[in-house]
Amino acid sequence: MQLISQSFKDGEKIPGEFAFAVIDPVSHVALSSNRNPHLAWTQVPEGTQSFVVVCHDPDVPSRGDDVNQADREVPASLPRVDFFHWLLLDIPATTTEIEAGAHAEGVTPRGKAGPAALNDWRHGINDYTGWFANDEQMKGEYYGYDGPCPPWNDAIVHRYIFTVYALATPSLDIKGPLTGASVRAALASAPVLGQASLTGLYSLNPKVQGN
Repeated sequence: MQLISQSFKDGEKIPGEFAFAVIDPVSHVALSSNRNPHLAWTQVPEGTQSFVVVCHDPDVPSRGDDVNQADREVPASLPRVDFFHWLLLDIPATTTEIEAGAHAEGVTPRGKAGPAALNDWRHGINDYTGWFANDEQMKGEYYGYDGPCPPWNDAIVHRYIFTVYALATPSLDIKGPLTGASVRAALASAPVLGQASLTGLYSLNPKVQGN
């Protein structure tokens, strides 16, 4: 399989319109248009009945002590963990393209509704649900796509890996809530016929090369 995007090229920077936040010279960050990027895939394996799309950031700090602190920097040496930005399930085999902005347009405080998505597909719960859990103005269940918002003082550029999975079943059987962990566990035992990935880069740190 091959996965491409008209929104950004593999290994290059994701434009701000597809991010949760952009750099602000005064307040460090400002909310962005938060649109889902365009995705299209080809060379679909024979026997495919549905697709699953997953976007995750493997570069999230494992500790939050230094995150977004003016007098500190999140060191590059800090161990990193996964943060899921998008889980889209039950995409029919007849669909091989997702238009930019079709599933997300703007930041929704307390999160977009789910799991029902456009065209009777399913959206999973992204990890902004946990990130905003203690924020009275933003806490809620965040379904669907919410884009990049790495710490503005992180020493590294974050990678955002979009992966499409081709399944030999019309639906992915999930045990438990529709989180990144449960979707990943389900995919590990599902009849996956093929997959393809595309990586975009993003940073909110003006000191990081490329910003």
